[in-house]
Amino acid sequence: MTAGNLLLDAAAKAGLYGLMVRTSGPQIRGGEAAALLRLARTQTESLDDGFDLLLAIDWQNINRFADEIPMRASGLLVGDSDEGEPPEVFLAGGARFVSLPLKKLAKAIPGSWINMVALGVSGALAGLPTEVLEEALRASWKRGDTALQANLQALHAGVEAAAGIEGMPHIGAGPAPKEKRWLLSGNEGAGFGAVRGGIRFVAAYPITPATEVLEWLAPALTKVGGTLLQAEDELASINMIVGASYGGVPSLTATAGPGLALMTEGIGLAVSAEVPVVVIDVMRGGPSTGIPAKSEQSDLSFAVSGLHGDAPRLVVAPTSIADCVATTQWAVQLAEALQAPAIVLSDQFMGQSRAIIDRPADPGFVARRLVAEANTPDYKRYRNTESGVSPMAIPGAPGIVYTADGLEKNEAGIPSSQARDHMTQLEKRQRKLAQYDYGRWWADLEGEGDIAIITFGSVTDVAREALARLAAQGVKVRLIALRLLAPALPEQFEEALEGVDRVLVVEQNHTAQLFRYLRSMYDLPGKPASFHRPGPLPMRPGELAQVILEWRQQ
Repeated sequence: MTAGNLLLDAAAKAGLYGLMVRTSGPQIRGGEAAALLRLARTQTESLDDGFDLLLAIDWQNINRFADEIPMRASGLLVGDSDEGEPPEVFLAGGARFVSLPLKKLAKAIPGSWINMVALGVSGALAGLPTEVLEEALRASWKRGDTALQANLQALHAGVEAAAGIEGMPHIGAGPAPKEKRWLLSGNEGAGFGAVRGGIRFVAAYPITPATEVLEWLAPALTKVGGTLLQAEDELASINMIVGASYGGVPSLTATAGPGLALMTEGIGLAVSAEVPVVVIDVMRGGPSTGIPAKSEQSDLSFAVSGLHGDAPRLVVAPTSIADCVATTQWAVQLAEALQAPAIVLSDQFMGQSRAIIDRPADPGFVARRLVAEANTPDYKRYRNTESGVSPMAIPGAPGIVYTADGLEKNEAGIPSSQARDHMTQLEKRQRKLAQYDYGRWWADLEGEGDIAIITFGSVTDVAREALARLAAQGVKVRLIALRLLAPALPEQFEEALEGVDRVLVVEQNHTAQLFRYLRSMYDLPGKPASFHRPGPLPMRPGELAQVILEWRQQ
């Protein structure tokens, strides 16, 4: 991964955009791993249909990645001279093989690492200037100067070894950007958005692929007077943030599917007690332990419907790595304004991939909670207000003490099993979410035409690129990328689909969860169709473009 990260860093310094996707085997304790990079002159957050270069330190267990690394017919395979021929699966499509003495080159330079030789080879073959490769290595180096000099020599040895190889497309350096770009992962972006939105307490238990959210937040929170606590498990995490938020501090936890399942009762408590919390779910392959290090959008049904009882909650989904910042920031604002739990559905592809992006604008979302003033006359915590939102007392404020728990209650917060009280509170909790003005942020609406693609999450950028390719062929297709999944917004959805005759719902899970959810909540035009498949393989733009063309002709 080090060589991949440094190559992406170098691309950023060369004025390029890029994406690096991490992939590893089924174990989450080391072992084989690959860094999948795409370099471009425009911002990109999806992998292309195939790869131009596969550089392998060795061929051991690389067959596990065969489906994830489709080689172009014009592609190039580079491997160590002592490792023999690459597996036939990588040669079958026409890619050619070149062997280089990678290990011998590294061994000849005491103190150097073979991945620095690989960095030099791959950077040179991509056409990146040697000086930006050097700059990236120097900027990341945290060891002594002697080791740095050895690895700079190894980098140059790799550049020289690649000099005689021809036939690779060279992207070269790009123009100097007018404004400084960002290089971040979706998990880092979610952490930043949380802090910028006002989160000041985090309790969480590490879990792949969400741990990097916590790793980023730990030092960041200390800079703004916040706190991160590593809990003993997910049950403790959710209840800790409910307690902290009850105490007046905007709070968050981050997890993956198995952790979200454990948090169900705690999230239900937040619904009933009307305590704002944010839960980031970085989705991975399931069920159960599933495929921890691969992406899949298979927690959707659980997120929108998985609590017992009638339990309205907010569910939002970022549409890109860059959007992880704004969407998480928005989730904090929504949770605090509506005094409700907000689930942020990210996924492993966005969370653990790194991208070079233009600096995203600050949407200005800030946590603002309706707080009761001390000694408010006739204070009722769960008063049935027109908006459904009632002032929340901060513990310790005189004259406005109340009880917050999971029992149904009357407006004063006193436990009640009366039918009238139950109906009043059910409608209050539902009304505050249904009536809120979510503005334009509920979805990204792009393009025109009488057919539309509806999607969410990391599939959005795949769809964007597929539709751009179709537009170049004169095929017009609208894109509706949902950011707000729950609650449903029938009026806005109907307006977005005005003039659309047919829709295709695209998602990455086995049971068409988004398609079934949309059909249950909205009137979709024509005969709605679904294109869905599970992880772990990411969707590709060319694949989706072909699916759309075939569907359009049906």
